Amino acid sequence: MSNDKKNSFFSWLTNKISNNKISTKKVLKTDKEYKEGNCLNKKSIPNILAQEKNIQKKFLKTSTSLKTNNDDKIIDIDIIQDIKKNTQDNITKRNNIFLKLKNTLRKTQKIFSEGISNIFTSKKMDKLLFKTLEEKMLLADIGIDTTDYIINTLITESSRKDLQNSEQVYYFLQKKMYYILKKVDVPLKINNHIPFIILVVGVNGVGKTTTAVKLAKKYKSENKSVMLVAADTFRAAGVEQLKQLGEINNIPVISHQSGTDSSAVIFDAVQAAISRNIDILIIDTAGRLHNKLYLMEELKKNIRVIKKINSSAPHEIMLVIDASNGQNTLKQTENFHNALNITGIVITKLDGTAKGGVLFSIAHRFSIPIRYIGIGENITDLEVFNSKNFIKIIFDQK
Repeated sequence: MSNDKKNSFFSWLTNKISNNKISTKKVLKTDKEYKEGNCLNKKSIPNILAQEKNIQKKFLKTSTSLKTNNDDKIIDIDIIQDIKKNTQDNITKRNNIFLKLKNTLRKTQKIFSEGISNIFTSKKMDKLLFKTLEEKMLLADIGIDTTDYIINTLITESSRKDLQNSEQVYYFLQKKMYYILKKVDVPLKINNHIPFIILVVGVNGVGKTTTAVKLAKKYKSENKSVMLVAADTFRAAGVEQLKQLGEINNIPVISHQSGTDSSAVIFDAVQAAISRNIDILIIDTAGRLHNKLYLMEELKKNIRVIKKINSSAPHEIMLVIDASNGQNTLKQTENFHNALNITGIVITKLDGTAKGGVLFSIAHRFSIPIRYIGIGENITDLEVFNSKNFIKIIFDQK
């Protein structure tokens, strides 16, 4: 079918929607229910494929009712095929991401599925069950405070009539742990600030530089103009590493010589981003021990320099933490947050550790949004954190 007919169809559809002649409330409500619903209730788990098929049917039904000026029906098989292809491509992409995440979390999932779930094979409810559960949760690196909170809640709730056996308690455990993660499941929204400035911070060796490049690559794939800043001027190879990665991925990098003041390169970079009308500026800072006050003061200086040029910036202060550090990440998060008011967290190296349970500790204690998780070493191995998928995988839900 001709492009004119396609354009005519989509123009008609746009006008109908804008005039409220075609109701999209049902579809939007379903989507909203999916986003906000309880993913753990099997009866209420939405079938994404079924939703998208319903949308296809809606478009198909609409297209069959259209008529041209000479009263011929517009049944555009090309448009229908495009809708089907796009829908299937989206489903395939989501499935691939889910499978990659599942493989990434296999060590953490093994502890949960083989450790915690086995406790609930018996129908007997007693103190021993909760004691054993507490031990397994601590082994899963969920942390003392968070474990105590969950166990005490389970004990309190188990006295209710609707929690009379271990199977019901196991379901309630999943639900409680899901809601701990749900409150930090807040994706980063790039607003209208140009440039949108992201300051990447963290201790040594957590993967700040590679995370900065992965972020830049992700945003570039979304048709954003991106620039990187090599503000890690103390590490001998820090500047060169970022410049090489930037060159490989065709992303501009602003840098000075190693050993120079990091605030100077940041100042020049912000000015350059403004003059070039760059959408997103990502600043890679030097790794530093979280308990060294003078190093935190340097980061505060970096922020003051940024604010001299743009009082609303930085728009995101992103802490990168290594999941394999387990409960040590809590002290890192506490010190960085107290000093800088962290607005988002990236958790890296989940693919090489069984300590993924630390996410629950971080979420429960700080309530700082977890923006992304690292699921591998490739440049594309950075995914938006999804609490539903995380719970489904570690509890081995189908």
